[in-house]
Amino acid sequence: MRVVIVTESFPPDVNGVAHCALQTARHLVDRGHAPLVVAPASPKSSAPPGPGGSPLTGEGLDALAPCPVVRVPSLPLPGYPQVRVALPSRRVAAAITAHRADIVHLASPFVLGVRGMTAAARLGIPAVAVYQTDLAGYARTYMGAGEAAAWRRIRSVHAAADRTLAPSSAALRDLETHGVPRVQLWPRGVDTVRFRPELRDESIRRELAPNGELIVGYVGRLAPEKHVELLAGVCGLDGVRVVVVGDGPSEATLHGALPGAAFLGRRTGDELARIFASLDVFAHTGPFETFCQTVQEAMASGVPVVAPAAGGPLDLVTHGRTGLLVPPGDADAVRDAVRTLAADPALRAAYGDAGRTTVEGRTWAAVGDQLIGHYADVLAARQTAVAA
Repeated sequence: MRVVIVTESFPPDVNGVAHCALQTARHLVDRGHAPLVVAPASPKSSAPPGPGGSPLTGEGLDALAPCPVVRVPSLPLPGYPQVRVALPSRRVAAAITAHRADIVHLASPFVLGVRGMTAAARLGIPAVAVYQTDLAGYARTYMGAGEAAAWRRIRSVHAAADRTLAPSSAALRDLETHGVPRVQLWPRGVDTVRFRPELRDESIRRELAPNGELIVGYVGRLAPEKHVELLAGVCGLDGVRVVVVGDGPSEATLHGALPGAAFLGRRTGDELARIFASLDVFAHTGPFETFCQTVQEAMASGVPVVAPAAGGPLDLVTHGRTGLLVPPGDADAVRDAVRTLAADPALRAAYGDAGRTTVEGRTWAAVGDQLIGHYADVLAARQTAVAA
């Protein structure tokens, strides 16, 4: 199967859309398919060293990708430079045509994905759209309005796809409620080999909590929609150290809002896995998560979770078994949940063990095979329609 993945983000970007697109490409290659990725160009900024020891630029990292990558010119989003927005380009249609695509995969389509959808329709190629970003929630956060307009945009984009894949039950309900047709569930996988309890590192714990404090961690973007400031009450608990991993436009503000917290910046790969496993509690605060991959990574690491009872975490966290769900936006509830776990080591261990057991079957290989099944269904339906 020849697949073109048109994605709004791709490594070296660090976010859920980029990670899912990368894992999808890897799995397709592993299963003998032929993917091609189309993504916005990345800034030529600092990056891991290449084979010769010199830093690789964003596009230089594409040499390490599992398949060819076509980059489309882009600009940073004003006020949020970590997010790139693709500029108009003929490269999308040209790439789909040159690859002789059987199907087009649209990862969180918004700007570049719309061009991919248009090109696929013009060429008569079926398209699968993967819903990953709560644009309506972002509109409320950043503009205080515009939610209805955001849903109109989402509906118009996804209605043109042969199938829309929602990452969670909550996201599926939202899409159907707002009139998006042909929606089915497709969750996300987690690397249970990289993220595992055995990586708990006492040297990391001594560095972060030199007085033996309970370590409560947040991992993710530091942006207004994540509401990381809700951890302020946790910072005030005796014997607790808050650790924040990530970067973003809210970082400077959060330094003041979370007194005593340790800010580690962006961490990835095996280093991030060791940090996850070294936490005592993982706390997520964002109410607009369509899935919430970091919750799965914490569970795979054997760490109990505190998360809002909204969006993706509702599918991931079983309240009173793998963690505690709290009302969205309630700082006191977050603090009280952490206090409950801090007071009961046995409860933390039980939740952590149950979380690991829960995610062990949610590998990227398993969900990747589900995705290929969706592709096959869409292709079969299109062939049936043409034959009729």
